[in-house]
Amino acid sequence: MCRWMVYSGDPALAEALLFRPAHSLINQSLRARLGEETTNGDGFGMGWFGERRIPAVYKSINPAWSDPNLLEISREIRTPLLFAHVRASTGAAVQRSNCHPFRHGRWLWMHNGSIADFTRLKRDVMLAVDPSLYAEIEGTTDSEALFYLSLTFGLMEDPPGAVARAIGFVEDLGRRYGVPDPLQMTVATTQGESIWVFRYSTLGRTRSLFCSTDIAQLRRLYPELDVLQELGTEARFVVSEPIHHLEGAWKEVPESSYAIVRPGVSELHPLVPLTVHQETTA
Repeated sequence: MCRWMVYSGDPALAEALLFRPAHSLINQSLRARLGEETTNGDGFGMGWFGERRIPAVYKSINPAWSDPNLLEISREIRTPLLFAHVRASTGAAVQRSNCHPFRHGRWLWMHNGSIADFTRLKRDVMLAVDPSLYAEIEGTTDSEALFYLSLTFGLMEDPPGAVARAIGFVEDLGRRYGVPDPLQMTVATTQGESIWVFRYSTLGRTRSLFCSTDIAQLRRLYPELDVLQELGTEARFVVSEPIHHLEGAWKEVPESSYAIVRPGVSELHPLVPLTVHQETTA
């Protein structure tokens, strides 16, 4: 499907984050090891926070490994928070508006996975989006629809609750339309201060997702690696698959869970689908 990466920490060059690791996201765009597809060449995008309050976004329909503009601008971007995504389409057109991350105000969102039989469920999903948000939807993907559904359910006030409601809504639709396994997702979202990452699928066999471990501990284990010395002690990565192959460097995010990532801190919590019916009868 797709591969994505989140970085949070001291300001770092995007080039160092995207291109230099041994199994970088750019490398994964051509040779992914843990994804459903080896090649993720249906476009790419990155979002980052800089001088402005609103994050910047750069997207292209070109494969990440062959776009010279990506390399050029990544050498000039230094950021404390980077979202990056390489896309393998599950059916939606290869066009810029379908590339991740998606943006609403200060919020960024990117997704790996799918809403099964989305063409059957799409009308109901779209009708559930708040009318004040609907006009902002630019593309045709289930990923962007899931973002705006989560915004409708309160993403900006309560990200875990909003995503749990979006999951419950899609799974309820699946039951109504006879789609047995309607949702597959790893998601990252942020407003520039905290990052929330989610791993969930109806079947319980979700695409891979990993968080980095403590950088200070890795420095003690691998003192010979200069790249670890360049990162601050608060640096954290969340990735679809590891970008470095160092023993002890990564912890897999468990099934049906979400993590909150802040500088130097990560918290893990269970993720349980929530429906409006459950809320009103609780």
